[in-house]
Amino acid sequence: MFGSHKVKIEGEFLEQVKQCAEASGYSSVDEFVLHTIEKEVKRLLPPERGNSTSQETVKKRLQGLGYIE
Repeated sequence: MFGSHKVKIEGEFLEQVKQCAEASGYSSVDEFVLHTIEKEVKRLLPPERGNSTSQETVKKRLQGLGYIE
């Protein structure tokens, strides 16, 4: 069973994240953060043979957890 976790980004760092998201063409900070986390997870935990999780599955799970809309 999946839990949920929220991350708070505040102040100057939030402004930097907004600038990065905009400069990279993302429609929102949430989209930028999600994509960045997905890339890092994929880098650190490559899928096992026969057990690959599609990007769409990850997106649906994160939506269910309330991380993205």
